[in-house]
Amino acid sequence: MTFLYSGLILFQVTVYSSLSGELDLGQQIIAVAAQSAAPEKLNLLTGFFEAIVLGIIQGITEFLPISSTAHLLVFTEVFGWTTLGQKYFIDAIQFGSVIAVVMYFWPDISKILAGCWSAFQRRDWEQEEWKILVGIAVGTLPALIVGFLLKDILPDSAFIIAVMSIVMSILLGLAEKLGSRKRKFDSLKIKDGILVGLGQTIALFPGASRSGSTLTTALFLGLERETAARFSFLLGIPTLTLATLYQSSKAFENVDDLILLLVGIASAFVFSYVSIAWLLRYLQNKSTWIFVWYRLGFGVVILAAIAAHIM
Repeated sequence: MTFLYSGLILFQVTVYSSLSGELDLGQQIIAVAAQSAAPEKLNLLTGFFEAIVLGIIQGITEFLPISSTAHLLVFTEVFGWTTLGQKYFIDAIQFGSVIAVVMYFWPDISKILAGCWSAFQRRDWEQEEWKILVGIAVGTLPALIVGFLLKDILPDSAFIIAVMSIVMSILLGLAEKLGSRKRKFDSLKIKDGILVGLGQTIALFPGASRSGSTLTTALFLGLERETAARFSFLLGIPTLTLATLYQSSKAFENVDDLILLLVGIASAFVFSYVSIAWLLRYLQNKSTWIFVWYRLGFGVVILAAIAAHIM
C-alpha cells in the first residue's frame, strides 16, 4: 500500500495550500514527503500519542457507517505507524468500542433480558423482547460462521477497501431512497434479525463496515433511521465482542505494549461512546446522505492513488 503515501501527500499539500499562501508548493511537498518517509522512533511520548490517535479513529469510525478497518489500515500505512499499527494492536483497542456500546445500550440490554426471562417463564413467544433477542442471536450466526470459514481467504487490500467503500455508498444511497422508514422498534420481528445478520456478513470484506452493512439492511427493511441504527448496534454487539476476543489474543502476550494498549482502549471507549450518541441523535431528523457521499469520495480517492501509483 505504499502508493497511498503519494495520495495522502497530494491531499495534504492541497489542504496546506488552501490554508496558507506563505509556503512554496515545492517546499510543502518536500516537507510532507519527509514527514511521511521519516523512520518512526517510538518513545513513550510518541507511543502515547499514537495510541490515543488510533483510539480516536477506532472510536469515531467503528459505529459510523464508514468502516473502522479501512480508516485504521489506510492511516497506519500512510503515516508508517508500524509498531502500534500492527493488526493485533488495532484489533485489541476495539475492546474500548465493545465496552462503550454495551454501556450505552445497557438499559436496552437489561430490558430485553428481563423481558425474555419473563417470556420464557410464561411461554409467551410473541413478546417483543423475546423476538428481539432471538432475532439478534440468530442474526449473529451468519457472520460468525462465514467469518470463521473464510478468515484465511478474505482479501485485505487497498483496492478491495476502495471498491467496497464505493459499493456500500451506493447501497446505502439506495436504502435511503427506497426504504419506507415507517417501522419502529416495537415492529421488529425475528426475520429482521436474520436478514440484518445476513447483511452483516458483507462486513467481513475490509472497507464494508459492520455498522454500515447492518444499517443499510435495516433501512431496506423499512425501519426508521434511528431505529435502524439502534437495532444494528444491538445486533452487532455479540459479533463485535467475539471477533475482538478472537482477533486480539496476541496483543495481551506482549507485556511491553500493555500500557499503550490500555491507553488506546480508553481512547476508543470515549470516542465510541460519543460517536454512538451523536449518530443516534443525528439520525432522528437527518438522512444518511452525508455518509453516502463521504464513502464514495473515500473510495474514489484510494482508487485515484492506486492509478497514480501504477502510472
